[in-house]
Amino acid sequence: MTPDQLSGLSDTLFSTSVGLYSLATVAFCAQLAFGRRPARERALVTAGGGAAELPPESPADPGALPEDAPSVRRWGRVAMLLATVGALTHAGVLVTRGMATDRLPWGNMYEFATAVVLVAVVAFLVLALRSPGLRHLGLFVLAPVVVSMVAIGLFLYVEGGPLVAALRSSWLAVHVSTAILGFGVFFVSGIASVLYLVRSRYEARGGDPSSSRLVARMPSAATLDRVAHRTAVFGFPIWTFAVIAGAIWAESAWGRFWGWDPKETWAFIAWVVYAAYLHARTTAGWRGRPAAWVNVVGLAVMVFNLLYVNMVSTGLHSYGGVN
Repeated sequence: MTPDQLSGLSDTLFSTSVGLYSLATVAFCAQLAFGRRPARERALVTAGGGAAELPPESPADPGALPEDAPSVRRWGRVAMLLATVGALTHAGVLVTRGMATDRLPWGNMYEFATAVVLVAVVAFLVLALRSPGLRHLGLFVLAPVVVSMVAIGLFLYVEGGPLVAALRSSWLAVHVSTAILGFGVFFVSGIASVLYLVRSRYEARGGDPSSSRLVARMPSAATLDRVAHRTAVFGFPIWTFAVIAGAIWAESAWGRFWGWDPKETWAFIAWVVYAAYLHARTTAGWRGRPAAWVNVVGLAVMVFNLLYVNMVSTGLHSYGGVN
């Protein structure tokens, strides 16, 4: 295939991915609407290999079907299948884009953001396959994914082309790749913390399912807190390495390791926020909701760094915009 054909295929796969993720979102919504959680959610395996016991569930919704009802299982399987196929076509977007341009497919904001969303989807799928009870997070992960993909296609899309001179370095594969991985994992962690804040307030008020059917069918607050923490623990060293690799690249390209460029500054601020979250998560008085709010702030800083710093502010990283 010619580069133009590969570029066209990449664009087609992008639209296909949005469609598949949209259908998966509907299927996850149906799973939540027609089913209820089991009497006791599946325990997650702790770092030491033991099972963490979760508190009893709130009373079941009398109008809902059991979690193991055939129709509920069918919606869950369909949702996971659609999300998985969507992730495969999503990966195809980047593969064909890279083949068309003969370079790594994250040389601009469109490609970077597309890759970040793919990592978030894959992270969710891994969690859902390891712990089926976490499939109830599907609606809350895939809905932001669809919104993000639509926004990326509308506002960040650019035609494929060669890298700008500043990005023609082997460090692109190291620094940008790890930044994508870290951001994608933090995406899932931040969503889990947002849901934890909602679910913990619901449980604190007695957990009456008639007051909020959707919240009643979320995973428990303990599970959501554990998901947020473990994904942040996984993503933090990756992001740390990305910041270090960026400093080494900066010394090679600009003759200094650190210059407080806006992009560098906000990457460091994000690192500090996530370090604070991990510390707060184990500190008496900060566990629970206060720590979760720190994690949500971390996600907001990451999004701000991607959008505002790249598109509005000026600095040595201005080439990372939509051009």
